[in-house]
Order: sequence, then C-alpha cells, then structure tokens
Amino acid sequence: MMIRRLTIAIAVCFCLGVDAYKILTVFPVPGRSHGILGDAVVRHLLEAGHEVTHITPFPKKEPPPNLVQIDVAANKAAFNEDYIDIKALMTKEFNLKDKNVLFSLMNNISSSTILNENVQRLLRDQSREQFDVIIAEWMFSDLYASFHAVLDCPLIWFSTIEPHWMVLRLIDEYPNPAYTSHFQDSFEVPFTFVERMSVLSSQLTWSLSLNTWVYDLEKYIYDNNIAPIIKKNGKPVPNYDEVRYNGSLLLGNSHVSLGDAIKVPINYKAIGGYHIDGKVKELPPDLQKIMNESKHGVIYFSMGSNLKSKDLPKEIKEGLLKMFSQLKQTVLWKFEENLSPLPENVHLLKWAPQQSILAHPNCILFITHGGLLSTTEAVHFGKPIIGIPVFADQFGNVNRAVQKGIARRVDLSFTMVRDLEEAVAEMINNSRYIEKIKELSLIYHDRPVSPGAELVHWVEHVVKTKGALHLRSPALHVPFYQKLYLDLLAIVLVTSIVLRFIFKNIHCNVQFKDKIQ
Repeated sequence: MMIRRLTIAIAVCFCLGVDAYKILTVFPVPGRSHGILGDAVVRHLLEAGHEVTHITPFPKKEPPPNLVQIDVAANKAAFNEDYIDIKALMTKEFNLKDKNVLFSLMNNISSSTILNENVQRLLRDQSREQFDVIIAEWMFSDLYASFHAVLDCPLIWFSTIEPHWMVLRLIDEYPNPAYTSHFQDSFEVPFTFVERMSVLSSQLTWSLSLNTWVYDLEKYIYDNNIAPIIKKNGKPVPNYDEVRYNGSLLLGNSHVSLGDAIKVPINYKAIGGYHIDGKVKELPPDLQKIMNESKHGVIYFSMGSNLKSKDLPKEIKEGLLKMFSQLKQTVLWKFEENLSPLPENVHLLKWAPQQSILAHPNCILFITHGGLLSTTEAVHFGKPIIGIPVFADQFGNVNRAVQKGIARRVDLSFTMVRDLEEAVAEMINNSRYIEKIKELSLIYHDRPVSPGAELVHWVEHVVKTKGALHLRSPALHVPFYQKLYLDLLAIVLVTSIVLRFIFKNIHCNVQFKDKIQ
C-alpha cells in the first residue's frame, strides 16, 4: 500500500512538472487550533508535490510517504489545554490577556521545542539532506528563527492571527499605534485620544518585555543550544538579532474581510481561510438527519478546544439548558460529557464536524469562543456569530466582528445566561446580521486565487528566488534615530547653538570696540 501511494505521488509530480522542494515546517504549539493550521500548511505543500518534514506535537499515525514527522508531543507538558480554570476566569482572578502569562507560556514551549531530543537530532545530523526553506509559526517567540541559522536556508514566518506590530516588526518597522490596534484591543479607527494612549501604552509595555527579559531568555537558549551546533558545522555564528530579523516572508492567517485594512509590508501575504477544506465533508447520518429536519434552523454552540463546556459552573450549565429549551430552534452543543435530562431540541456532541455543520443551509447562528479559525469559518460559510471570548486574540476577533455588524459579544461571567438569551433573540429576529454576513462573505471569497494556492505560490517563490531579497523592507536596516531624522535634528540644534555663539561673540566684540573708540 505504501509503495503504491509513493508511486502515485511521484507520478503526479512528474505529470505536473513540479520541482519537489524539501521543506521544514515548525508548528510546535500543542493547541488544537495550532495543530489544524500546521496540518493544513503541510497538506497544501504535499498536494503540490513537495517533501515536508513537520515538527508537531500531533503526529499522524499513518503519514503520507513524502511526510517526515518530528514528534514534540512533550510540549504538551508545557501547555495543558485543561489548565484553564473557568471559575477563575469568570471572577477575573486569572487573566489570560496578561502579557507575562503569554510570554512565559510560549517561552516554555519554544525552549522545550529547541531542547527536544528529536529536534536536536535533526539539527545535529550533518548527514541530513539540505532543506530548501523553513516555515516557522510565530507565537510570542522569535526563537524558531534559529533553525535557519543552523540549516542555512530561507525562513518564512507564519502568523496565526491578524497582523500586529509584534510580528510585523520582524520584517518591517513598527506600525504606527495611532491607527493600528494592539492585537487584543481592536479599537475602531479613528481612535479617540484615550484609545490612542491605550494602544501606545500597550505597544511600549509589551515591547519592553519583548526586548528585555523575553529576549534574554531566548538569547540564552540560542547561545547555549544553537550556537554550538553552528560552530561544530564550521560556520561563523551570527548574533541573535541578525538571526531573528532575517525572515524572507510572513504568511498571515488573515484576510481584510476579517480584520482591518492596516498598512503591511509587501512581503506580508494574507492567506486566511487556507485551512478550510475545498470540498465540504458529509455529515454523519444521524447529524445530517437532525439538521435536515430542523424547520426553524440550527444554532451551533462550541467553545473550542481550550475551554470545555463541561467545566462551566453547574448553575451556568443548567441555566443554558433551560434557556435553550425555550427556543424553537434546534441547538447543537459541543459538550464533552453527558447531561440529563436534555430538552428535545438540544443535542450534545462530544466531537463536532464544525465546517460541515456551518456549511449546512439550516445552520442560522454560531455561538463561539471567537478563535480566528472559527470566525474565519463563520465568514466563509456566511453565518452570524455570538462571541464569548476567553483567551488572547479572541477578544480582538470578537470586537472586530461586532464592529463589522456580524456579531454580538457576550462576556464569560455569571450573568452570561441572561446576556446570551438577549443576544440570541436579537440575532435571530434582526435580519441585518444575515445581510451583513453575506456582504462580508462575498468580500472574503472574491480573490484571484484560493488562499491555499497562494500559500504554495509564495513558498515556492521564496525558494526559487533564494530568499526573496527583492521583497524585503529596507526599513529593517535603517536605525531608529534615522527614521525620525534625529541626526538631522541634532545637526540643526548644534549648528544653531554654534551660530548663536559666533554671532554673540561678534556682537560683543563690536560693542567692545565701540567702547574703546
């Protein structure tokens, strides 16, 4: 069977005239949504005939013949999806928007990845074949840039969320905070004075952390675990700053229909929606029957993989069931255990084929945690949403969806049952949400090529052009003082002071001569 699949793959590449590149993909964050994004990148590259080595915490049991997997499942110890304490979130005792929480968490994952024995074996193996390009996920850590210093090939960054200053700084200058939101805020442009101060403050404080203790931790890992490998290979060791700012391209899981039309450099390529299957998979027969027979429509409720509905307080779960029972719509609730008694119109799903559910014409509303994959799928399939944000970019995603008129926001709190009831009634009875999501879905789909095809094109372009140097921003090589013309200001000030001194001396000399005469 394996030989047959390999033969088919080779035949396809031969018929299409494809140059098979050797590509290393680095998606080590052990969150399910990150795994989905990484797998989708691999899928498109494999379908294009390339050979992929994939660093992942979710290795497949039966990988295709042109895929090699580097198992970093040990990263799950650094990031346990069950660690989120819902009650602490609801009482604001635990803040997942805190920069120190995010930086510490992601630094644990990045260092765990670099130190993983499977990764170290890959980096130290001098007999390995040369990679043509590396695609590395950026998630609050620049450390994965060190791969290209060892493997000596171009680096493509991948951003899982909307473009923001922390990731754009790796390929260009810092975006202007006067009209570019912090990734968790998403204020509506034009900002008020208070909002501008808030965004500026966020950029300054997060930048301070990023360039002090986070940088020191990453540099320590680089100096002690990457630099020795480079030396052993007989190559000069570049400094860490040179390494982390040497990316050729940035692929972004974004699209202007989902975010803001902010200024991005030419080597930022938006490919939002590439993870969605081109052909929608059929629903299981029992679920297909439920959705087909739902005369008043289906409301789909899922809080994603990080937050589990089963961990909601008992009174919240009971309140939600009571509220759902009063609706004439069918409710599909992704729930990780059994609940009883259940209202006739409520069905629990331990596993939910989300894309297939959203694609069904009887699905009329999506209640979600607001992850970018979920909001992208909602726009792709044209379904309005109610967002209950919990973590990181989810707050910004939901806020933007509200601003665009396709969503309502409900906060995770002890009043969420009442708030959700009001939001559901508003969304179902107001046709403007459907009209707006159709308009936005049209913008999303109106592209010259599919996002998956664009992904493959730009990866191949970086390889063909040996790093796409022609796309790189000159702003990376211009010091901060030159961008603000501080050197010119200094010259003007010094010149003014010197001239003032000269004129003052001349004036004094003239006065002195007049007195003598």
